[in-house]
Amino acid sequence: MTIESLPTFTKPARQRWESIPADIRQRLLSNVWCGQCRHETTITNFSGTIKGGDLLLVGKCAECHGDVARVIEGS
Repeated sequence: MTIESLPTFTKPARQRWESIPADIRQRLLSNVWCGQCRHETTITNFSGTIKGGDLLLVGKCAECHGDVARVIEGS
């Protein structure tokens, strides 16, 4: 992964993301619903913020490049 492809996170979002084990993070990234493709896909070019206590990842579908998002609920 090059430095240009590292995701952009707010500081609290980065802390929450890094508190999740690496294998779980990978599973979360590869299990995102795409409304255009109508099936599970992988999120790419994503960024992360905290919204309402939940971690919100917003990015692109690996297949159609449409907008996708993943919410990871707070504890």
